[in-house]
Amino acid sequence: MENTPSNIPRRDFLQRATAGVGAGLVLGVPNILRAADAAPSKKINVALVGHGKQGQVLFDAMKNIPGLHFQAVCDIWDYNRGAGVGHVYAVEKQKPKAYADIDEMLATEKGLDAAVIATPDFWHSPHTVKCLEAGLHVYCEKMMSNTIEGARAMVVAAEKSGKLCQIGHQRRSNPRYRFTLDQLINGSKICGQIINVNGQWNRAVKSSQDIAYKPSLTIKPEVLAKYGFKDMHQFMNWRFYRDLSGGAISDLGAHQIDIFNWFLGAVPKSLYATGANSYFKNREHFDNVMALFDYETPQGLVRAFYQVLTTTSAGGGYYESFMGTEGTIKISENSSATEIFKETSPAPKDPTVPVDPNAKIPPLSWDGLVQRGLLRKQAAAPKPKTEGVVDSRVSAPPEGFALPGELNKPPHQPHLENFFAAIRGEAKLNCDARHAFLSEAPIYYVNPSALSKQPIVFTPEQLSV
Repeated sequence: MENTPSNIPRRDFLQRATAGVGAGLVLGVPNILRAADAAPSKKINVALVGHGKQGQVLFDAMKNIPGLHFQAVCDIWDYNRGAGVGHVYAVEKQKPKAYADIDEMLATEKGLDAAVIATPDFWHSPHTVKCLEAGLHVYCEKMMSNTIEGARAMVVAAEKSGKLCQIGHQRRSNPRYRFTLDQLINGSKICGQIINVNGQWNRAVKSSQDIAYKPSLTIKPEVLAKYGFKDMHQFMNWRFYRDLSGGAISDLGAHQIDIFNWFLGAVPKSLYATGANSYFKNREHFDNVMALFDYETPQGLVRAFYQVLTTTSAGGGYYESFMGTEGTIKISENSSATEIFKETSPAPKDPTVPVDPNAKIPPLSWDGLVQRGLLRKQAAAPKPKTEGVVDSRVSAPPEGFALPGELNKPPHQPHLENFFAAIRGEAKLNCDARHAFLSEAPIYYVNPSALSKQPIVFTPEQLSV
């Protein structure tokens, strides 16, 4: 861990630490910007490390990307390994080499260019470091690790090796998210001054049940023990165990808290969280968590609230809302939960701020939104006044606009496309290991705050590599 000079003001340090995060590009160490030794051939030889449910999701996105050759599949479970071989064969009409152990794969396979890692969280850091040290570029699913120390090790290994390491916060390559940040929030200031942020991921009990398995497919106890699992239930349900993952706040919440940090271009200065086992009482991790983050931004203080519930699907599923004095943007991978709201009356200008006569008119105003073909939504009609009810403080309903940008690809595909384009030297990574660490670091403190029932005021050292 690097020592941070104690004489640097905290705000200055955080601004330096997060410089460039809002752009969604790698702006740090030069040797992680692009693949310096990209091969002339456009074919990229890929190893699939971990081929469970998430590994299959990534493969289904990668099979649409030209120029890839899936050379090897590695998974400790015969069932997953066989599925991976079958999926590759269906696309390439040839079988990849199959391995149960990553060390054997790295020692045996020649000519590999990249590894795509979708193993359980507690294996992310060891597997990523091994692959980077073996000379491979790495795409690793989020979270980077189950511990902040493991995440730090990934950043160090990536920068030492000079290889690319993309972390799977796929929204950073999603066209809708990039348009919203670049054109609406930063470009046209559609929200005005952002004061609050709100996000959630609510999932029904049925979708949160233990994952079952056929007894005939049980992995041998000695194999499970070798790879850190005490039994088959833990292997199938590792997300519920504190030694193996961060629970729901990292499994689901990490995607959206990453958006908070990315869109605000900052990391939080403090955190307070609460959680409980209200339904799944025998699990180690909470089944519901709520967290409040305070951010210092150039515009002022922003308070962000996040909740993850695994006991109800009510409330619109998953989304992030950025709420400001001029408007609110509600954004999600799910287009049905995505829209913009314009305040009916603009916030008065601060008379203490001088008017800049040379200031440029934002390139995309509210009128420009309509001109671009955004569908204007009908605002809900105000309720009629009822005698005896004081309603003078009730705001008029905001005008709504639908935000376009339906992605006609699997949601992970643009992020993987960005990774492979960077290997070829054609692009910069949208979420390299260092910037992913800056965004993920506060998440590692949510469970400790909830367990201790105490707020945490961050020090620069806590959020730095």
